[in-house]
Amino acid sequence: MNFSSTEQWLTRKILRMAGNPPFQLAVGRDAADLMTNDGSKSTTVVVSDRRMLAKLALDPEMAFGDGYSDGRIEVRGDLTAFLEELMRFMQSGEKAAWYARLRSWWLDRVNDNTTRGSRKNIHRHYDLNVDFYKLWLDKRMVYTCAYFPTTGATLEDAQVAKMDHVCRKVQLQPGEKVVDAGCGWGALALHMAKHYGVTVRAFNISHEQIVYAREQAKREGLSGQVEFIEDDYRNISGRQDAFMSVGMLEHVGLRHYEEFSRVIHRTIGDWGRGLVHFIGRNYPHPFSPWMRKRIFPGAYAPALSEVAPVFEPGNLSVLDVENLRMHYAKTLEHWLARFETSVDRVTQMFGPEFVRAWRLYLAGSLAAFRSGGLQLFQIAFAGANCRQIPWTRAHLYEDIQPAAKEEKWMHATP
Repeated sequence: MNFSSTEQWLTRKILRMAGNPPFQLAVGRDAADLMTNDGSKSTTVVVSDRRMLAKLALDPEMAFGDGYSDGRIEVRGDLTAFLEELMRFMQSGEKAAWYARLRSWWLDRVNDNTTRGSRKNIHRHYDLNVDFYKLWLDKRMVYTCAYFPTTGATLEDAQVAKMDHVCRKVQLQPGEKVVDAGCGWGALALHMAKHYGVTVRAFNISHEQIVYAREQAKREGLSGQVEFIEDDYRNISGRQDAFMSVGMLEHVGLRHYEEFSRVIHRTIGDWGRGLVHFIGRNYPHPFSPWMRKRIFPGAYAPALSEVAPVFEPGNLSVLDVENLRMHYAKTLEHWLARFETSVDRVTQMFGPEFVRAWRLYLAGSLAAFRSGGLQLFQIAFAGANCRQIPWTRAHLYEDIQPAAKEEKWMHATP
């Protein structure tokens, strides 16, 4: 069956919106007729029927995500490579239609990260079966970007290296008090207590994660050193020496950055220091509407220019900014590979549509970090009167000899 004039128009519109990428479109599972931008044979996207083709033309991102998840769209070829190439071409594609922008605005309001909204949003993603995450995360259950000292490092070693990396940036000292805002399954809090001799108050509103973290603390004999608190970050109180937030800023939301700033300042005052580790962008841009609706409700990846309200109201000094984008791409390579080896088990847990949706989420995230659509920022900061400001970055990459420790700080005047 030949393409009708309507199908040809819809297909050309889809290709224009996507920036005219070199892939092929087929309508119908057994379709022999292909519409393509330049005749390349690398990847074919098979659309189940004309109705799906029309949905792609009207709202390509949401339609593709839902169509791929429920099996109405098939990508014949390497999914990650296809998505990476598509993301590069989309930068020059047509802007989303007004109704797509309206829905993006509506999702922001419906999933706003108020105290109640945050709990609902976090529950939808993080309170899934813990055994599901065990299938593809490292053994410590770290669900944030790893740090690979070498490209051949294992995921387990890279996650330990990441935890050491952030601890060294803040220069934790034995006996200090630390707050961990958004602690996940507790790996970083336990690592800080065990290897840096600090006491930790770790906050999280995911019930499943808090239960797991408490069990781990008891198993490792660290319950007296680490307190896992099932509560919102906005309720953090008490003075601490350091404030750690690894992988939580994405769930705070732009409207609540000044609120987050107030929490940081009342925690560390003018003398403490801290670190925020978050997924970001090179410039302000709405987070994927499909991701916000199906995977990460309430999520937002800010540009560096947008995080100023986190630091400026409390007169916090930014000490160091590092971008670990390619480290997150490497992390996602490991997660996706482990996920794929566990597909049968995940299907038994949640069904085939869930598997396809999460495959798209992991592959799409990998493609976004590879293509530069997403970045991973770590920002170290300190209060205006903090005395523990490193003179150089040597402490991140080499052991400091005891005799030289007295020279490692740039002392501030009280």
